[in-house]
Amino acid sequence: MLALRLTRGAHPAVHLRRLLVSTAAAGTGFLFLCTLGYAMAHQDDPRGSLLRLAWCLTPLATTVYFALAVARTDPGTRPRPGLAAIGLGPARLMAVTAATTALSCLLGSMVALLVFLHLRGDLTGMPFDGAGADFLAQDEPLPLPAALTLLGLVPVISSLTVALAMRPRDDRPKGTGRTYGRFGARGTAVARETFGSYGRFRARSQVAQSAGSRAGGAAPGTKKDGTPQARASETPPTAPPTDPSPLSTLPPTPQEAPKGLPWGIAVLAAGLAVEAYAGKTHTTPLPGGLTGGAPGTLIGWLLTAAGLALAGPGLTHLCGRLLQSAHPGALRLLAGRVLMAEATRIGRPLGVVCAVASGTYAMTTLHDTASTPEIGPLTTLGLLLVTGCTLATLATAAVEAKHARADTTAALLRLGAPATMLRSAAALRAGAVLALFGPLTLIVAELAALPLTR
Repeated sequence: MLALRLTRGAHPAVHLRRLLVSTAAAGTGFLFLCTLGYAMAHQDDPRGSLLRLAWCLTPLATTVYFALAVARTDPGTRPRPGLAAIGLGPARLMAVTAATTALSCLLGSMVALLVFLHLRGDLTGMPFDGAGADFLAQDEPLPLPAALTLLGLVPVISSLTVALAMRPRDDRPKGTGRTYGRFGARGTAVARETFGSYGRFRARSQVAQSAGSRAGGAAPGTKKDGTPQARASETPPTAPPTDPSPLSTLPPTPQEAPKGLPWGIAVLAAGLAVEAYAGKTHTTPLPGGLTGGAPGTLIGWLLTAAGLALAGPGLTHLCGRLLQSAHPGALRLLAGRVLMAEATRIGRPLGVVCAVASGTYAMTTLHDTASTPEIGPLTTLGLLLVTGCTLATLATAAVEAKHARADTTAALLRLGAPATMLRSAAALRAGAVLALFGPLTLIVAELAALPLTR
């Protein structure tokens, strides 16, 4: 009930992102149902059915990744002061976020089931003159348990991924155990107080007072009652300014670079090596009119995509460092500092977009050069789902990064920075990222398509 209330009272932009998640879940669920229909219509071809089911895992992964990005930017489920007092602690908010994601994906799965039943003719008759008989199996009864199992994959996996990624974490540094202070108060004490520390402190103060009284009067620079007496030549201390300076909210010095760049380069090189080694082996026909390839080539493509996703944060951090090199001005310094600070947040979606773009470019090049049939509608739907989900994930990560640096932007505006400078810094960051990831995408695409063109 709380998840429904938060969903109803959200901002229109949040509703739009959740609607996009429902659309992606509907497309992925429809692909799973079409795979089930193909298996029912071609019971003598289990290998082709299994291959189609394996190709549905890519839209499933991109849909779950997009749902996770939308859940992270949901403002209704962020921790706020006072929510723990009414029972909405971090664990409860994590459960609410997972439930909201499950509701969005479940809505898409229901739409996919209705569309599939309509195309089969189970609701209003067979549309399109039976054009989809190859993957709809309208002559066979639909196994409801199998259909519900396939439709439940997207909501269950998405909600579990969101719950695992947004679980409450202990922010204390490693190696520090949980300690308790006075009266069971939780915290980390700098030094443990022993039993007689208070008595010893009182004893030392009494000894000092008695020694001063025996010295005959007050000490130099003090009054008779023991309070310090100000000298004539000294000026009274001035109080520190109470207005905090906005300089404290400027972009901080970035921490160390992400550690996934060497691993990403190694996995990327391994993927390209596997593709080159498997280029001369026998080919496996792919569904939907796609160009066939060896099983090792498909494994190489997966390794290449994983390597780009791992190397994305490190490459983004490198872009920010290059922007600040060679005596940078205020514009390049601001753009590079922000890009380095946001490398982890937007770097991995950039790597995924690079992997999808390189794969799409390679498949398009191979399809133009090879004598293969036309790409089917389900393959087109899968490509649109993968491309759309990755681009939407990148846009969502950019929105999350913008909200994260809202205080920094406000501080710069209070300091007198013009709005055009902020827009120029954003354009400079986009240009630097495009200048690095664009050629990298083309190089990886050419190397991925090279084994299949020989």
